[in-house]
Amino acid sequence: MTAARTTSPADRPQLGLRERKKIKTREAIRSATYALIKEQGYDATTIEQIADRAEVSPSTVFRYFPAKEDIVLTDESDPVLLEELRARPVDEPWPDTIRHVMRQAVRTGVEQDPEVARLRTRLMVQVPAVRSRMMESMSVTGRMLCTAIAERTGRDPDSLEVRVYAMSLVGGLMETSLYWAENGHRDDFAALVDRTLDILQHGLPRENR
Repeated sequence: MTAARTTSPADRPQLGLRERKKIKTREAIRSATYALIKEQGYDATTIEQIADRAEVSPSTVFRYFPAKEDIVLTDESDPVLLEELRARPVDEPWPDTIRHVMRQAVRTGVEQDPEVARLRTRLMVQVPAVRSRMMESMSVTGRMLCTAIAERTGRDPDSLEVRVYAMSLVGGLMETSLYWAENGHRDDFAALVDRTLDILQHGLPRENR
């Protein structure tokens, strides 16, 4: 097996001042939103309150996030996932690549900030607008996966097989997040993701009788 094409933080291009300011502003808006939701609930939290807490204007909030639901759902993980996919060995079996990348995503998206992960998934369950927006965003993530799968396998990213596989993965992970929240976040999320990938790879297991 060839060595993984990994890149260290030092190898990556350094962000310019403008990009760093954008990231800082996005993080301030997210932090303000999460804090307000914890204090008073999702429905009671307004864009004006978020802007005031983040010390920006309401128009700035809308410039970064077109809707309140986007503040809850949007993060910087998709480009990182694509980078991780491209960094894996070219001859590694695709299921192994997906499992590795998903485990990395769990570590960065859930284990590093479990409180935010629980809040986001709880809102997906409790707030229809958030869940609806999540369904819309799935298509964007799915297209990203189609691109990655096509690069890796040499298939057409618009082929039925690639599109079905990509959306099955995205949909499976969404259902895993909902299941985790619906059951009070009792389960280990990484273990649930492993179970999901097993189902997608091997199909529905035979029920024990």
